[in-house]
Amino acid sequence: MRRTAALIVGGGPAGAAAAIGLARRGDTVELLERSRGPRDLVCGGFLGWDALSLLRQCGLNAATLGAHPITRLRVVTNAGAAEADLPHLAAGLSRRTLDEALLARAAEQGAVVRRGVSVRSVDPDERAVRLSDGQEIVADRLYLATGKHELRGAARPIADRPLAAGLRAAMMPRPADRDRLAGFIELHPLPDGYAGLLLQEDGSANLCLSVAQERMAGGSAKLLADLAREARALGRWIEQAEDGWAAIAGVPYGWRARGTEPGLFRLGDQGAVIASLAGDGVAIALASGLGVARGGPSAPAFQRRFARRAARPLAVAGAIKSLAEAPAASGVAARLLRFVPGAASVAARLTRIGARPV
Repeated sequence: MRRTAALIVGGGPAGAAAAIGLARRGDTVELLERSRGPRDLVCGGFLGWDALSLLRQCGLNAATLGAHPITRLRVVTNAGAAEADLPHLAAGLSRRTLDEALLARAAEQGAVVRRGVSVRSVDPDERAVRLSDGQEIVADRLYLATGKHELRGAARPIADRPLAAGLRAAMMPRPADRDRLAGFIELHPLPDGYAGLLLQEDGSANLCLSVAQERMAGGSAKLLADLAREARALGRWIEQAEDGWAAIAGVPYGWRARGTEPGLFRLGDQGAVIASLAGDGVAIALASGLGVARGGPSAPAFQRRFARRAARPLAVAGAIKSLAEAPAASGVAARLLRFVPGAASVAARLTRIGARPV
């Protein structure tokens, strides 16, 4: 067993942002990340203006990473499409590129970043982490940033919540489809779910789907076939994606950690899970990581404060999610967007975590 001052479990945006902030203030920081190298995840891809601002606070410029600029929203239903301007510049950037840049920045600031390290379990009371190789690390302060994945011993209490499943695929779109998607975030409301589509830095299209978890009962192939029939415009993209789908289950949209054990900080999706339709998950992750590094409150105080900060974005995103998943209501929403395009800007602003646009 060995001891360390600050131990971060998870090297996504939340964990990396915390490492950057803590290292900047002079803390001895160790970050454990299970992946050995670059990889894409089911979640992420869209960076709102708040996320772009928070990235700048980390010392990164999404544009220099090649992020695809996004200025407009398109909502597509079987009845047609409606478009509106976003209130500020957003961007499309793969998690592969984003996460690697953040981890490199953390290392530059002095954090010790250990790759290919799997954590088997956590003892929250002792702030002890047991690795897959049997090694145990005890931390003065332990930061859980494992995204939507649970850790044995520190699982979120989400059993009584409705759960969602997510799927993701990336593809090189046909030239006409790429031209149509340029500059847009495209949303497709679905029965019990929705899909988001955007271009990334390498010209690929990133397609993310979220559905009620019970719809996965027949397997992903059946689900995708069903969705292609239910949403005709989306079917064309599902056809282009072919194989290579990644999936995750047990997503508790709307959940917040309102408390925690002393010395144990929950960051990113371990602290607050926003409906991905709003595209603010990365911003919440970055905000929690940078916020915890500002120092001051104890872990329980930080968790309560962050839960309050995330309350409005989660509530508004949840309401938009419910609207998108109701077939009749989604048609009304599309018509509203067509005739009152400012409604999209209002909704988008209300789901942001609070950072100023760049």
